[in-house]
Amino acid sequence: MDLRQQEKRQERQERQREEKPERGTDGVVSGAEFVEAMSRLVSGVAVVSARRGDGRPSGLLVSSVCSYSADPPSVLVALARTSRTCREITAGPDAHFGVHLLARSHAALARTFASSSGDKFADVLWDWDGTVPRLAGVPVYAKCRAGAVLPHGDHVIVVGEVVGCAVAEDDPLVYFRRRLDWSLGG
Repeated sequence: MDLRQQEKRQERQERQREEKPERGTDGVVSGAEFVEAMSRLVSGVAVVSARRGDGRPSGLLVSSVCSYSADPPSVLVALARTSRTCREITAGPDAHFGVHLLARSHAALARTFASSSGDKFADVLWDWDGTVPRLAGVPVYAKCRAGAVLPHGDHVIVVGEVVGCAVAEDDPLVYFRRRLDWSLGG
């Protein structure tokens, strides 16, 4: 493409932008637009687990988890207000929960905890770590005590102070464009 063709193409693109403003730039963004935009954010996935009031385990899959502080060691987790696991973690003082970062080989496990049906722990290897259900074979496990709880919109942000941690080598399970089968690198 010669220089003149490139200039014409740029002019045409600029005219199109002027005629059609970008979606969502007018201050009104729909939930669907936002979800679509955030599906482009690459993230790891984790299972968050807690003990229910009846003594049984509870857990759900999250993609909104990150390190928060090194002093004290803390993680930040966003949970839907409607989830049973959220209710258990935010129900009282000194609640404990587990954060399990999943490996690439855990796609089926992720789908189990992403569902809202049945006993998610029925066919999963796990054990109790005190009052926290701990999944077996995950590369990273952090036992947390619920610290700050910040409600916002339809979610709650929980800062978990890490009171125990186990780390093993493995490739992470990556979530991108609503799929769990992405891999990093080569």
